[in-house]
Amino acid sequence: MALSKEEVNVIVKKYGKNAADTGSAEVQIALLSKRIEDLAEHLKNNGEDAPARRSLLILVGKRHSLLNYLAANDREGYEKLLASLGLRK
Repeated sequence: MALSKEEVNVIVKKYGKNAADTGSAEVQIALLSKRIEDLAEHLKNNGEDAPARRSLLILVGKRHSLLNYLAANDREGYEKLLASLGLRK
C-alpha cells in the first residue's frame, strides 16, 4: 500500500524545509506515520493478513529508529514533530 504522489507531496510540503526535501528525518517520519496509519486501518478489516502485519512492524521499527536519531540530534524538532503528528501523549 504505497502512498500516492499527491499524498507524498503534501507531506513533504508540510514537514520539509522545501518542496524537494524528501530525505530529512522529519519528512521520513511523517511518511512512515502515514503508511503505518494506512496499514493499521487495513489490518482492522483483514486481521489474518500476516505479510501486512510484518510490514507494519518493520515500519514501526524504522520510525522508532528515526525518532531516536531526531531526539538525539534536534530535540526541539523532535518535540515539535511529535506534537504535530500526535504520536505520544
